[in-house]
Formats: sequence, structure tokens, C-alpha cells
Amino acid sequence: MRYRLDLQYDGTNYHGWQIQPNALTVEEVIEKALHTILREPVDLIGCGRTDTGVHAKAFTAHFDFPSEIQQEKTLHSLLSILPNDIVVHNIKPVEDDFHARFSASTRSYEYHILRKLDAFKRYHSWYYNQELNKEKLAESCIDLRGEHEFKAFCKGEPSGGHYRCEMFKAEWEFSDPNHWILHLTANRFLRNMVRAIVGTQLLVGKGQMSIEEHRQLIETGDRTQAGISVPACGLHLTKIEY
Repeated sequence: MRYRLDLQYDGTNYHGWQIQPNALTVEEVIEKALHTILREPVDLIGCGRTDTGVHAKAFTAHFDFPSEIQQEKTLHSLLSILPNDIVVHNIKPVEDDFHARFSASTRSYEYHILRKLDAFKRYHSWYYNQELNKEKLAESCIDLRGEHEFKAFCKGEPSGGHYRCEMFKAEWEFSDPNHWILHLTANRFLRNMVRAIVGTQLLVGKGQMSIEEHRQLIETGDRTQAGISVPACGLHLTKIEY
């Protein structure tokens, strides 16, 4: 039987989701907990890969198990074993063709920037106090929307063999003057894409890149002309739709 897990985690203490040698990851911690409870090894498949220090307010994974499990009992046991920076909200059976990664239709991310130091948000936002033009930031987001080759914002080779993504939402939220948020929703995201987009947005906001140059960058796909990859602490995976 195939089971779906819906969870969230604070990525501060982890080297991302996916298991890797000599580094603690979220997948490893959950798999070990499930192994302890179910007394059989479990191979989790996540909805994506998050980098070291990236957070997930919403994350989905699935695994196959040879027999039926007691969902409520397993969930209760899982929550008692897991550290408090990983929370599993439910475990439920799904159809055999459900896939946490490939069945997803959209993913949504937020990037949080603090304009004023805040001791309680330091692990979940990036403090950046340089002068930024909000109007230019908002205007440059328009060019991110729609279907484009996002090669300029990708680190390394893309999974799936191409750089094409469809961006359904790209907009800044300035409702809190001390805490700005970039909202992005797309059918897929490339490696390091959100952090590179934010770094490039900052160039526009500082007046170091014009709106036209930003538009040309998307068209040419020249990563060397894009901005820095901003720190992982401000990045949150917030929603997965199936």
C-alpha cells in the first residue's frame, strides 16, 4: 500500500530534505523514526529537494509498505519520536499512482526579507537593510510571470533536461514595512531558482539593473548577469497542490 505524509519542518538544523552522506537531513530523520515504529525500512519520496537551511511550511512525501498500518497510532508514535522542528500532520493511504513529486501541479514559495532586525525572526528571514525601490521590485515581477526559460536563475543542470517553467504568481508583499515577502507559484522550480530570482530582484531594487535589463536577462538566460543566490534562511516552501 502507498501512504502519503503531509508535514512541515524548520530547516535551520538540517542539510535539506534529501538523504546525503555525512550530513543530517529531514528525510533521514523521518525514515529512521518510521523504521523504529514499523520495524521495517521505509523509503520516502519527497515532493522536492530543499537546500540546507530552507524551511517547509508544507511538504508532502509518500512511501510504500507491504501491509496496512494503523494510521492514528503510527502518527501519534511518530510525533513522540520526531524532534520538535519536524511535524507530521497526517498519514493516509493513497492510490498506487500517486507520486509526491510528479503528481504535484504547482508549488509555492515565499522569501522573507527583514528591513529591521528582529530577534525572533532571525532564523526564518534574511536581514537586508540597503535602500530598495519598491515600485521597481513590483514592476520587475511582471516579467517573471508566464512561461519562460529560467536558465538565468538555475544552478547547474536542470532536472527533466530543460529550464522551462510556468510562473503563475510573482509578487511582493509590503504590508509590513519591516518585513517584505516575495511570493512565487509555478508548475516547477529549478535548483536554486528562487534564491537567484531574489538576488536579481535586489539588483533591480537598488537601481543596478534596469527593468529592461531584467527582461533581457530572462530572455538570454545568462546566469553570470543575474544576482547572487541569497541566503537560505529566508526561503519557505509554503504550498503543494495536486
